[in-house]
Amino acid sequence: MIDNKYGLESLEIWKKAVDYAVDVCQSVIPLFPPEEKWALGSQLRRSVQSIPANIAEGYGRYSFQESIHFCYIARGSMAETKTHLVLAHHLGYIDEPLHREYQGRLIELGKMLHGYINHLRNQKTKNRINEVPSLEDEYEI
Repeated sequence: MIDNKYGLESLEIWKKAVDYAVDVCQSVIPLFPPEEKWALGSQLRRSVQSIPANIAEGYGRYSFQESIHFCYIARGSMAETKTHLVLAHHLGYIDEPLHREYQGRLIELGKMLHGYINHLRNQKTKNRINEVPSLEDEYEI
């Protein structure tokens, strides 16, 4: 990965999300049986890859509110990923230690994302950006 001092590559949350997605795709999904290749495996792959993709899309937007919105979408993808991992564990595709490891990493990623959302909100307030108000300001998961 390119190590830029500025830009998307400078975002720790994005880098951690990319690493997590790669690890899930390389270390978890291959453990699934062949019949899950186009079912649970495909769903897990899409949800986990959506996390860094939505962080990146938000980063590329020109308003704090749009960036926050895409972080909320990434947070939804995290919840979806968590659910797929729980299903994989309950179906016996991944063992307890692996399940705990990836759920723990997902929790840490969620904390980082929450911190990034707070940073964006603070920057919006600090810079007194007048954007169109939205219902997202009142929405919490």
